[in-house]
Amino acid sequence: MGAALAGARRGPTAADEAYDIRIGRDGTWYYHGSPIRRLPLVKLFATVLRRDVAGDYWLITPAERGRITVDDAPFVAVAVDVAGQGEDQVLTFRTNLDAVREAGPEHPIRVAFAAGTGEPSPYIRISEGLDALLSRPVFYELAGIAVSHDGRMGVWSHRTFFPLDQA
Repeated sequence: MGAALAGARRGPTAADEAYDIRIGRDGTWYYHGSPIRRLPLVKLFATVLRRDVAGDYWLITPAERGRITVDDAPFVAVAVDVAGQGEDQVLTFRTNLDAVREAGPEHPIRVAFAAGTGEPSPYIRISEGLDALLSRPVFYELAGIAVSHDGRMGVWSHRTFFPLDQA
């Protein structure tokens, strides 16, 4: 187990695998295949979401814990606010669960490209081990303000350049 599970009191058991919770690529949380429609409940679950060094996602409370399935990233960035210009620009993202993060060294933006198709999957780090997939409109907004720097196309936030293209 990783540091994310350091507060847990016991090793994983077969019961840990029984959590039938899944987070879809679009950020929808499911329980036994049905969407969880109560946003306050989803937000509560999100506060106890952790990722271990093996890449597994866990809901961890003082009383219990369970492994869950995440199709891509646990959150989706649904909006971005652009303030300033050039290297002094600040990009502020809001997730589907109303978390707000400013891109920068602590909350970097990265883009993964699918091996076969080259399709981009852009992300912003929300907290340790937990990312938000940028929704298509948000990624298009970033592409619209992208600038060239050292032969790469990307965006600035908090004086950090984040490439959006393939190297």
